[in-house]
Amino acid sequence: MANGIRDAGLLGETDLQWLQVANAHATAAYRDPTTVVADCYDSELNPGARSWFKVESKALLDMTAAYLELLDRHKIPWMELRTRNPGRLVYEDAVQVVAVPHAYPDHWPFQTAR
Repeated sequence: MANGIRDAGLLGETDLQWLQVANAHATAAYRDPTTVVADCYDSELNPGARSWFKVESKALLDMTAAYLELLDRHKIPWMELRTRNPGRLVYEDAVQVVAVPHAYPDHWPFQTAR
C-alpha cells in the first residue's frame, strides 16, 4: 500500500526518501518472492495473490509498524488480518508466504461433500 501511494504521487519528499530507505532495508533483509517464483503475483495465474508474514517472523512484523504509521499519516485505511490458512500457497519461505485467497466454492476448504 505504501508503494501504491508513492506510485500515485501522494507522498512528499520526506516520505519518499524514508520509503526508499525502508524498502531497500527490507529488500536486503528479506527475499523478494518474485526472485524465486517470478509469476507469484501474476493476476491471471494467481488472482489476488498477497503476501502474508508468518507470526514467527517478529522482526519483519515489527518493521511494518513504520509503514502503518505512513499509511495513518495519509489517512489510508488498513486492517490487520490473521489466518492459519490464507489460501493456495504459491510461495513460502521462513518469514512469509504468498497466497491466492480462497474463492467460494472452487477453493473453499471448509465445504463439505454432498
